[in-house]
Amino acid sequence: MRIGVDVGGTNTDAVLMDGSAIRAWTKRPTSADVSGGVAAAIRAVLEEAGVAPDAVGAVMIGTTHFANALIERNKLDAVGVLRLASPSGEALPPLTGWPEDLSRRIGDHIFLLPGGYEVDGREIAPLDADKVRAAALELKARGVRAVAITCAFAPVNAEMEARAAAIVAQEHPEARVTVSSAIGRIGFIERENAAILNAALAALAASVMASFERALAELGIAAPLYISQNDGTLISAAQAAAFPVLTIGSGPTNSMRGAAFLTGVQDAIVMDVGGTTTDIGVLANGFPRESSIAVDIGGVRTNFRMPDILAIGLGGGTRVHLDPALYAAAEVPADALKVGPDSVGYRIAQEAMVFGGATLTTSDVAVATGRADFGDSAALPDFSAAMLAATWARFQAMLEEAVDRMKTTRGDATILAVGGGNFLIADSLKGAARVLRPQHAAVANAVGAAIAQVGAQIEQIVAYDREPRAEAIERMRRDVTAQVVAAGGIAETVQIVEVDEVFLSYLPGRAAQLRVRAVGDLAGLPIDETATRQVQHAH
Repeated sequence: MRIGVDVGGTNTDAVLMDGSAIRAWTKRPTSADVSGGVAAAIRAVLEEAGVAPDAVGAVMIGTTHFANALIERNKLDAVGVLRLASPSGEALPPLTGWPEDLSRRIGDHIFLLPGGYEVDGREIAPLDADKVRAAALELKARGVRAVAITCAFAPVNAEMEARAAAIVAQEHPEARVTVSSAIGRIGFIERENAAILNAALAALAASVMASFERALAELGIAAPLYISQNDGTLISAAQAAAFPVLTIGSGPTNSMRGAAFLTGVQDAIVMDVGGTTTDIGVLANGFPRESSIAVDIGGVRTNFRMPDILAIGLGGGTRVHLDPALYAAAEVPADALKVGPDSVGYRIAQEAMVFGGATLTTSDVAVATGRADFGDSAALPDFSAAMLAATWARFQAMLEEAVDRMKTTRGDATILAVGGGNFLIADSLKGAARVLRPQHAAVANAVGAAIAQVGAQIEQIVAYDREPRAEAIERMRRDVTAQVVAAGGIAETVQIVEVDEVFLSYLPGRAAQLRVRAVGDLAGLPIDETATRQVQHAH
């Protein structure tokens, strides 16, 4: 058995899965103390299923801790930045283009040091160990314990970053060091930004993982803890503590993976309607389509793996702005109706009209039209048919526009409607061949966390003049498979899910940027997805 938990801004969802079957699930309001909310959700599913804590084989959590910390500029550490790219890499200093409030939190602890490589692997300048040592001692004296090290073209050759990190660890043992080659891709500034954000979150990540582990211990669960990462796969709690930025986009990703599992559909558009937003992403071969452009995190451009997600301000708690005098009107002018983007969020149980509140929300409209059944419909005002039709049509127009923005091929797409607010999606949409609403759609995000697999990715620049293409791809297949197994995957279940090849015309010879991604079932906890899909199709 395994437990999947997904912490959202409005709700914390949990499921208990026995192999492929969902034994119990719950949806609880997210608490200010997120760890306490997680513990309460896990306790609830164990009690509902009558399962003892020692029967649980693994716990998987998707958390918003780190995304919220960046958005709210909260609980971030000052960071020492060592850039190994001088003399050529000094035109744009670190933190260029960052929001002022965020750069203030990071602080001015920047060291521009000799080093770096050209794109073909030649040195720009040799590493100056003495200057790295001096920088480490200076950061120690300033009390700065988070360090980000970035070297020009480190994904081509990570040796200088590794040597610099070893020196910092020797001179400043208390430092938490992030090297950019472990996170980002070729683009220098975006990769450096990702490393700095990761370093700023490192202490918080260690604290969060420790609090999760304490919560599990208090519940009597001795099973290993895994954390969902941005690409839909799992990393250990120790890895999440070291690389918290790899988990920032895990919420929408969990929903997409859960939707694929619950429906058996591998290629579709997933619409996850939460309390505040609808997150829309594309499933390709059962995994979220990754963003191909620089991703903005908290106002900072980065280039690490993130799902290609479009978020719109339509959720179950979204406010509907309309003059109460028009509630019973025979006609509602288009300019008099505004939907969102503000939301009552987790206060929906107090503020929505169906719960006795005074705020008109999308949920009130859904209940009034008979598309949802909760709360007290008698508490709703006397809405006219014209008002309800106009408001519902506005919801659907927002969703249809979002589908058009995410489609990359001609023709109608399959839509998978999930999330607690999935009742806002009509059974037919323009641009949709069909709309599927699976059983347990409301907790698809927690299901996605529970069924997630172990993953790994390798990205390199390969010169096919020196190493034949087939040999290079096979070598990277072997390496990435070994990484999946080392992370806890079952060797026999590892499969290559993506091979991305971009030829680099600006390099001599036949050079290409090659990326290989693999996934595998977690050791001891394989899931027979084929059998599950056969059962679901039978239903």
